[in-house]
Amino acid sequence: MAKQKFGREIIQSVIEKNQTKKREIAQLTIKIDAKLDIALGKLSNSLNISKNRLIEDILMESGIIQEVEENYYE
Repeated sequence: MAKQKFGREIIQSVIEKNQTKKREIAQLTIKIDAKLDIALGKLSNSLNISKNRLIEDILMESGIIQEVEENYYE
């Protein structure tokens, strides 16, 4: 847990140092294992949300991302 907390502090520090008034947009594309894709599909169906929304929630909860501008339809 200490390692994870320390990692979050580093990520937060980098984000704060690089924030500007102008909003910068980046697109993220990830490749995942087929078994993980199936698991995410089952979980998103049981939660009644899209796979994209589920991945977004996981990334936000983990502290990897802070804000998401939605440009997709569920």
